[in-house]
Amino acid sequence: MCYNCFHLTQSTTLQISQFGGKPNGNIAKALTSAWTQACASTSAVKIVIPKGNYQMTHVLLKGPCKAPIELYVDGIIKAPVKPQDVGGNEILRFDYVNALTMSGNGVFDGQGSYAWTQSDCSKTFNCKFLGMNFAFNFLNNSIIRGITSKDSKQFHINVLGCNNFTFDGFKVIAPHDSPNTDGIHIGRSKVVNVLNTDISTGDDCVSLGDGSKQVLVQNVKCGPGHGISVGSLGKYTNEEPVDDITIKDCTIKGTQNGVRIKTWPSEPGAITITNMRFEDITMDNVSNPVIIDQEYCPWNQCTKKYPSKIKISKVTIKNIKGTSATKEGVILSCSSDVPCEGVEISNVDLKFNGAPAIAVCSNVKPKITGTAPACTAPSTKKQ
Repeated sequence: MCYNCFHLTQSTTLQISQFGGKPNGNIAKALTSAWTQACASTSAVKIVIPKGNYQMTHVLLKGPCKAPIELYVDGIIKAPVKPQDVGGNEILRFDYVNALTMSGNGVFDGQGSYAWTQSDCSKTFNCKFLGMNFAFNFLNNSIIRGITSKDSKQFHINVLGCNNFTFDGFKVIAPHDSPNTDGIHIGRSKVVNVLNTDISTGDDCVSLGDGSKQVLVQNVKCGPGHGISVGSLGKYTNEEPVDDITIKDCTIKGTQNGVRIKTWPSEPGAITITNMRFEDITMDNVSNPVIIDQEYCPWNQCTKKYPSKIKISKVTIKNIKGTSATKEGVILSCSSDVPCEGVEISNVDLKFNGAPAIAVCSNVKPKITGTAPACTAPSTKKQ
């Protein structure tokens, strides 16, 4: 597949300085003006933000546009420290654009350390939304390459309703204790690729919400953080199925989880999760390296009275190696109402303190081939 075939024509270049954008100043109006001109052009346009330090409040860049646009960023762009001063839910948002390229060595700095002290969404649902670095809504045939997202106030990236959308050589940087700072969250999108990307953050490196289909996460380095997750799902009745997710050739280091599927018990959602592939993954001191958790209940803010209604099927767990920070290297905790089906485990070699990690399974009968731990029943002993 050619990930950048949509941008092969000669382009006109617009410098942000042509629109009043200057180092150390707020370039929100300049970028908006440059985009307006570029979007009206019938030929491809490249907008350039050169090296330098810039300030930026919320910017919304809307399509549809008449031709491909590249936003090339080499500068460091800083958001206001206080969430209420940003002027929107994100620093930079794109809506309804086809053939967008965002590239360069630039850094978008959410300056989130103050916001993290104001509302801790890692401990409660009743928390105030603090804002993201990027939102990509309803984009087609687009690519983000080489950009860094730093210290977002909450999620770094939200991808919603996109089709044929690629991250390549992207970076996410935030401290391990920054709350709710998911790296890349994807929802209701099709054909999304996260490639050659390094993510260190305080929550999931990549999280896949409902309606995610044909997603490839490949050659990603994850950690610190909470791992690479499908879900959580099942909390709402209007969720859409998740299908055809591949996580491969990744390295996960020092995270709270490795690769994970999580669904809520005692909630109304009843979608399906199918065709999951977790392959060729190296774990380095990872807690819960491989986990299906259909009793996901963070902070005990739910009841486990009724099992999850989410049906999980066709899951391949193959060529997983490295070290586990927990005795349980594989946990398959499936729903007693709709047990997991079609789960295959092959060549899993995880060590805990030098000894083989174990597999704990419930409501699932996986097919095991090659070297892999046999399933044991979960302990009934209360923690």
